[in-house]
Amino acid sequence: MCGRYYVDDETVHKIEKIVRQVSEKIVHKKGDIYPTNQVPIIHSNQDSLTSSVMTWGFPKHTDKGVIVNARSETVKTKRTFSKSIIERRCIVPAAGFYEWDKEKNKIRFERNDNNIIYMAGIWKSYDGENRFVILTTNANKSVENVHERMPLILEDSELESWVFDNQFTDFILHKTPTQLKQIRDYEQFKLPL
Repeated sequence: MCGRYYVDDETVHKIEKIVRQVSEKIVHKKGDIYPTNQVPIIHSNQDSLTSSVMTWGFPKHTDKGVIVNARSETVKTKRTFSKSIIERRCIVPAAGFYEWDKEKNKIRFERNDNNIIYMAGIWKSYDGENRFVILTTNANKSVENVHERMPLILEDSELESWVFDNQFTDFILHKTPTQLKQIRDYEQFKLPL
């Protein structure tokens, strides 16, 4: 699961570098990103990548709240996600993401080899508002001692293929993400009881 992530100056710079054509100036939110926040997401604009501000979370049909994640194993078969995985894949850039352990300590996860994590996502329009969810998969060895799920992480070389190549989708949905580093700062990140 991924319920919160964060963006720093380096992430903003990388987004701007990846996006070749941006039709408007986008204000990039920095700091912690929460569900229902509006943030820049990378997606297709015909045959190139672009960035647009979207809201994190699909609205729930049964009650209040939002759906922030979709399981990579079932995204193609769930009615809420099945059309988006075919037609509206996106990239959610972040400096890292958070998970909480059983003692409610907030653990930060970042890449070892890069300043930015690209999380696979899908998006959809609800009442004229574009919204996205982050795809998750089974946790790898670097995350599983904290949580059984983690975001589906893309490599730099996979970004365009993820967005544009339908035949590449199955490979990504079944891959094991790269190993990450855990950063623990219990005093700074302790949740109130």
